[in-house]
Amino acid sequence: MPRALAYRRAADDEPFSALNITPLIDVMLVLLIMLIVTIPSLTHKVPVDLPQGDETAPPGQPHQLDITADGTLLWDGARISDAQLPALLKAGASADAPLLLKTDEAARYERFDAILAQVKRAGVSKLAFVGHERMKID
Repeated sequence: MPRALAYRRAADDEPFSALNITPLIDVMLVLLIMLIVTIPSLTHKVPVDLPQGDETAPPGQPHQLDITADGTLLWDGARISDAQLPALLKAGASADAPLLLKTDEAARYERFDAILAQVKRAGVSKLAFVGHERMKID
């Protein structure tokens, strides 16, 4: 009996020549899944028009357009109608003045979207959103 035990111990001490590739396959599958998940986000592009031009030109006086909770428009604090907005936007765009857009948090999104479409059609190139300071992340 002791001889059989010694023989078995000698056979167990020999090096094992086969490589266990299961962990390697697991890692490769995880990397493949990560690649499949991240590639669509890398190919999605949002077109952004960045300003090009003379930086020495002084900007015009900024105008503020407010959208209140009930959808009323205020241009520099004065109430305006929807019919007056395109003319004011064109005048501001031609003067190259920045437009500050402030929307009440209770305003309807459809109203905001319609106003933003008018701003784009008017050719306003300098637009800033104000009034969201409390949402700033440090």
